[in-house]
Amino acid sequence: MQVPYTSTPRPDTGLYNAKVGIWLFLASEVMLFGALFSSYVLLRVGALTWPHGSEMGLSIPLATFNTMVLIASSVTMVMSWASLKMHNFRAYKMYMGLTVLCALIFLGVKSVEYSMKFEHHLFPSHNTFMAIYFTLTGLHGLHVIGGLIVNSYFWGPGSRMWASDPERFTNRIEVAGLYWHFVDLVWIFLFPLLYLL
Repeated sequence: MQVPYTSTPRPDTGLYNAKVGIWLFLASEVMLFGALFSSYVLLRVGALTWPHGSEMGLSIPLATFNTMVLIASSVTMVMSWASLKMHNFRAYKMYMGLTVLCALIFLGVKSVEYSMKFEHHLFPSHNTFMAIYFTLTGLHGLHVIGGLIVNSYFWGPGSRMWASDPERFTNRIEVAGLYWHFVDLVWIFLFPLLYLL
């Protein structure tokens, strides 16, 4: 049985099914992170004193490096999709591999950062700032892991679909890219809020 509108756009929306689905999913993710960011703002505004991230041992150089890594991964994600649109599967494999590598680097740096906090006995129970820091960065990290799993699958065994249904496979990469860009965008907000302000 063929599922309709996996490769062609729906007549009512002009989008294929997976793209409609990912936008609905991302809307729910915006509400989740929006609620957490709003809670952060309310807690910070209501506090008599609020520590700066550097006072809590947050490393601005490490976070800046991680920001550059995620921005680079967004570029490679777009290039992997564009390579498929140009029917260049070899370039797709290279760019998707770089996207996966960037995700691994980001998680590696984040794990180093977490271990530095634990060595200095900075846990979520330390104060409100650390509770917020671990909640927001931990949830973001879980989203990075989710994207890493999906992108690794499409780089590896999932890429076999290119031979049988290239348009549908290209659509899947576009949907994975939309999710990945959302993950990057969340970090673009987290970085200044937690580390710089």
